[in-house]
Amino acid sequence: MTAPRQDPLRDPHFFTDPYPTYDRLREGCPVQRIPTGSGGHHAYLITGHPEAREAFADTRLSKDTARFFAGRASHRDLHPAFARNMLASDPPAHTRHRRVATPLFTTGRVRKLRPYITRVVDDLTAAWRPGADVDLVADLAVPLPVAVICELLGVPETDRGMLADWSHDLFDAADTDRVDAASHRIGDYLTGLADRSRAGSDDGPLQSLLDDGEEGGLDRDETVSLAALLLVAGHETTTHFIGNATLALLRHPEAYDRLRRSPDLIPGALDELLRYDSPVSVATFRHSTEDLHVGGTDIPAGFPVLIAPGAANRDPAAFPDPHRLDLDRDAAGHLSFGHGIHRCPGAPLARAEAEIALRAVLTRFPNTRLSVPADHLTWRRTRLTRGLETLPLTLA
Repeated sequence: MTAPRQDPLRDPHFFTDPYPTYDRLREGCPVQRIPTGSGGHHAYLITGHPEAREAFADTRLSKDTARFFAGRASHRDLHPAFARNMLASDPPAHTRHRRVATPLFTTGRVRKLRPYITRVVDDLTAAWRPGADVDLVADLAVPLPVAVICELLGVPETDRGMLADWSHDLFDAADTDRVDAASHRIGDYLTGLADRSRAGSDDGPLQSLLDDGEEGGLDRDETVSLAALLLVAGHETTTHFIGNATLALLRHPEAYDRLRRSPDLIPGALDELLRYDSPVSVATFRHSTEDLHVGGTDIPAGFPVLIAPGAANRDPAAFPDPHRLDLDRDAAGHLSFGHGIHRCPGAPLARAEAEIALRAVLTRFPNTRLSVPADHLTWRRTRLTRGLETLPLTLA
């Protein structure tokens, strides 16, 4: 095995189409050391499906980023709501956060939200007409999950677009100063919203979350960090889920036509659409707390470990002919929502939003097509998520 000399996750071609890079790395070794950035640092990247699934559940891989950076020189300035949250913690802190978050996304809770989701989709598409050009990302895939998660948190409608812009900046991994600034804008906003909610004896959604957090052992700052995580993770990846799934279907007319003719098949197609082009390309940061052996590779203690669901979902060892979209495939083993204790608690809500959005597009505009060639589309330049900047469509 020859380790890459440059960070393969920063190559411009990777952002457009990461799968050739993932294939090449996986064929070399499903777990290997790669350079990260330009400062001589290294991490271990996991691209194989069984290895990724194992790593997601390995308690020796810590999510506690504060623990990793303690004593290390760092120029980062993340807001505390993002530096220490459910996604950046281990049990028992993680357990307390998750105990409060999970009830928000139960099957029953999501079922009650479906009429609201449908109403938002109807409102967003009300002015769409056959023959018109729309941007599915800006006109549907962004505002839908923003509206839903902000409704869950009690964010005023007038502030939702601003929060969506800040969240967009938070995922701009190419500019750490921009990321840090966005984290402070979001953290400060939600802290102020929480304080006003408390002071006003409000009985709205955020107050309910604060009460649930207090009952679950979270203080105000920890509840704000949970709200920030739900806000960002709750809409950014769902936006990409909707955009990527729509593009995949448009590029596979037989699959598009099948779901258009039988929209009740859409829920069953979501796993394959998630597998085929995962909205999460590389999972958030982990680090080894002791020496371990994964996929034939020794990982020393104290190293960053990157698990790539986007690569694992295209591993031929788990999914034969992985680069083919196959709606009949059993793709339930995909890792787009993670695995283990950090598996995304909002998965049921993301699935409901994507299902309702896809159903609206496919049934109301059955002959919709791309307005530009697929290879002219622009993808977000971040290794964490995979999503389109725009998806221009001509409705028909």
